[in-house]
Amino acid sequence: MKRYDFTIIVERQPEGEYLVTVPALPGCFTEGETLEEARMMAVDAIRAYCTSLQKHGEPIPEEDTEAQYISHLAIELEPA
Repeated sequence: MKRYDFTIIVERQPEGEYLVTVPALPGCFTEGETLEEARMMAVDAIRAYCTSLQKHGEPIPEEDTEAQYISHLAIELEPA
């Protein structure tokens, strides 16, 4: 078995759920009521996405983790 590592982005939604997207797999997203549930759902979504790629003879993308950088920025604005 070959191991694949994917970056996921988790965003808490206004309703309280957690939305997970997978940048390397366009259209691959899921959500969960808790962070842990969202992560487990992401594993299932990624597995299903990659299985579909394999069935269609398409390669599974491999992330270039050296080229990725996720950061947080803060800006200051004058009051309107």
